[in-house]
Amino acid sequence: MAKKQSYLKKKQSFSGAQVLLFVLIFAAVGTVAIWQSLAAPHNGGGGKPAGGGTIVLSMVTDANGDGSPNWSDTVTFNVSTTATAEPHVSLSCYQNGTLVYSATTGFYSSYPWPWTNNMQLASQAWTGGAADCTAKLYYFNGKKTPTLATLSFHVDA
Repeated sequence: MAKKQSYLKKKQSFSGAQVLLFVLIFAAVGTVAIWQSLAAPHNGGGGKPAGGGTIVLSMVTDANGDGSPNWSDTVTFNVSTTATAEPHVSLSCYQNGTLVYSATTGFYSSYPWPWTNNMQLASQAWTGGAADCTAKLYYFNGKKTPTLATLSFHVDA
């Protein structure tokens, strides 16, 4: 029994080398974390990412000619940003809190599906009626998708 207690007593103490090793590892991990934090893109404060951008709704087809988006009209967006050469737009539309339309596309010359820039405000889930939509201008930075601008608009029936 005395042997077992002696072993436990020995296990509970740390040598100076072990403590030094722990401190060095902790310092290295902390330094890496701080370095990554400083290297990561920051949003410039106020919830607006550095670089920013603009997004403007543009009518492609306007069935009733009123100049405003209505169900089944086709829209696109005019986008501008200096934050990236490859901006993207996602559009989400809701009726009474239910998502009825969602689309994502790239707004740059080498985007492989340029026809998706025109979005018809209708879907299998959205067969008519008004909706509230939000378009988000963003880009991919490898790990995240920083938002550059948002545009909310109402779609009439």
